[in-house]
Amino acid sequence: MELIVVSGLSGAGKSVALRVLEDQGYFCIDNLPMALLDSLATHAEAAPEAPRQLAVGVDARASRNELRGYSEHITALRARGVRVSTLFLEADEDVLLRRFSETRRKHPLTDADITLRDAIATERTLLDPIADCAEIILDTSKTNVHELRERVRHRIGGTPDAPLTVLFLSFGFKYGVPDDVDYVFDVRCLPNPHWKPALKPQTGQDADVADYLASLPACQALENDIASFLDRWLPAFEGQDRTYITVGIGCTGGRHRSVYLVEALAERFRAAGRAIQIRHSELA
Repeated sequence: MELIVVSGLSGAGKSVALRVLEDQGYFCIDNLPMALLDSLATHAEAAPEAPRQLAVGVDARASRNELRGYSEHITALRARGVRVSTLFLEADEDVLLRRFSETRRKHPLTDADITLRDAIATERTLLDPIADCAEIILDTSKTNVHELRERVRHRIGGTPDAPLTVLFLSFGFKYGVPDDVDYVFDVRCLPNPHWKPALKPQTGQDADVADYLASLPACQALENDIASFLDRWLPAFEGQDRTYITVGIGCTGGRHRSVYLVEALAERFRAAGRAIQIRHSELA
């Protein structure tokens, strides 16, 4: 039996994530009291016709004692052989405030005495025990509904027998490190094409930039070192039944060095038979 717990801040996309999992064959239950998780597992194990893939939504409407004891609930389920993973969705406060304003929805923790901003802060604190246990944390601050669906589908929508998919993600450190990456490699030590007038307006996908970086021994060495590291450790993730891993490559602005290395590494691992995806955060 496989159980995915979907949690997160109100307005961050929990309902969207549950719908994606439902579309992929999971039996989904939203706002299930955690005290019933054990009963749910017992029923699924005892009934041959019961679904083997379940997704449960848990949020701040659960009791505080249940939220504080989240790790104990998960440990107990795993002890009886249930494959449990936790997906946690979050977003910046300003983004959540805007989303509630645009949709005119009521936050579940607001009342006559609690403002929306205070409710969001309280919810973060209440859900900390779940966030601390989450294997996957998705920050949806810069993600629209369609992008969120795609990210959830790829991160946890696969089957246990699906091959490991490696997403190579380029980004700019000056915009912040993405939250949903498994490995981050900093390539700012390489010469920056930004300072070459002819290359500045181009990106790492352009031939001139690619030729320049490929000619640098340091760039070749860094690419080889990253590839060797991944060759060594990707099988360990496969051994844990992981179906998805994100490798972040960051430079200053996310347009030249990181983009080039993502493209080069993706080509390299695709040629080796890996399932590969590419995303360039700053080129969208």
